[in-house]
Amino acid sequence: MLNLLNQVKEVRPLILHYTNEVTIQDCANVTLAIGANPMMSYSYEEVEDLVMASDVVIINIGTMNSSHLDFFIDAGKMANKHNIPLILDPASVYASRARLEYVAHLLEEIKFTIIKGNISEIKCIGKFEMVDVDVTETCNKTIAQNIAKKLNTTIVITGKYDIITDGELTRRILNGSPLFQLISGSGCMAASLIASFLSLTTPIEASIMGILVMSLAGELAEQKSTGLADFKLNVLNEVSLMSPETMKSYGRLVE
Repeated sequence: MLNLLNQVKEVRPLILHYTNEVTIQDCANVTLAIGANPMMSYSYEEVEDLVMASDVVIINIGTMNSSHLDFFIDAGKMANKHNIPLILDPASVYASRARLEYVAHLLEEIKFTIIKGNISEIKCIGKFEMVDVDVTETCNKTIAQNIAKKLNTTIVITGKYDIITDGELTRRILNGSPLFQLISGSGCMAASLIASFLSLTTPIEASIMGILVMSLAGELAEQKSTGLADFKLNVLNEVSLMSPETMKSYGRLVE
């Protein structure tokens, strides 16, 4: 699985982002850093051409924009029609009724290969009661497994410890940094990394690789950083320098 780091640089898959306008540059840069090619668009006129040309499509609702809502549906349906892997990032879905209803509509109309979010976002789309996000790791793992089975997808929960499951196989990643909570874009960047691997392997392996790269990059970057600006820049540097040897030596992947 670690050899995917080299494969992505050889293949350079095209990752189409319909994403958060706040973090769009971060997503483009981290996609380039891992060795893939980013494409960003909000154009109705080119949706069919770009989706068909892409290896993976990301839909991120982070900056809700009324003019994009039908457009995201069309892009998702186009990806499904042509069997192109599709990732949903339901950013801050719990923040408003409009977001929750829109994501529910997305899930009714579109089959997503992977859904990535924090525990609050994942509980929300799974219609679990919104309780303390740190109840127990076992509880969160069970919730992720149940939602993966319910939605027939791979679920990725990011947080202090990351959880990845397709309902059957479940893995946790223990790397990371508390500084991720103090910068914008870390979750969006993680989705871009997952997408970069997704055309090369299974959803579960792509999710493990993307999250392990991001979490380990944050852990290594924290050791070299004197402030948040340093940290964000160093995360990008660590992604670009990541090697199978570094991941094997320092990655903490457990069941």
